[in-house]
Amino acid sequence: MSLIRSPHSLHRCHSLSFSIIPPYPHHKYYQHFDMGFLVAIFRFLEATIGPASMLLFPLYASIRAIETPSNLDDQQWLTYWILYSLITLFELSFWQVLRWLPFWPYMKLLFCLWLVLPFFNGAAYVYENFVRKYVKVGGPVSSTFTEGQRKVLLMMTPDARRSVEQYISKHGAEAFERVVKAADKEAKKR
Repeated sequence: MSLIRSPHSLHRCHSLSFSIIPPYPHHKYYQHFDMGFLVAIFRFLEATIGPASMLLFPLYASIRAIETPSNLDDQQWLTYWILYSLITLFELSFWQVLRWLPFWPYMKLLFCLWLVLPFFNGAAYVYENFVRKYVKVGGPVSSTFTEGQRKVLLMMTPDARRSVEQYISKHGAEAFERVVKAADKEAKKR
């Protein structure tokens, strides 16, 4: 068999052809060029946007959250990392099934974008609506506190809660409100 190919012999010995693009336009590869191009674009976007949105931005935001006095951004990013870890464990456990689902990487990317983007704050939503219902840090909070104070106290560890309750009993609920407002104001500056 000769290595020089004519367009007519291409269909018989396709595996030995040296050209990536077929030599004549009515070849079957030209019919699927648009679809292959779109797939290449999507794979490129997945390879660039995926790591940037699932790892780099959350890493940067987590470092910033550590530096702020507010617990709200800490909840957002800690919840994100927990959910991202669960997704990764799911992928590692079911990789043989997931490799047959061509849309899985895009579903994961969209879900992680929903979790990460500040416009949606999906991780905070998951924390408030699912995690908080099932995981309680401390015991019940006294009904003598206002709703806002109870919400803040529920976010604290038992030791921190005792300290705050002692502060309130010593200085009054109004002093505690001023401290909370000052902390919120400081957190919004950053």
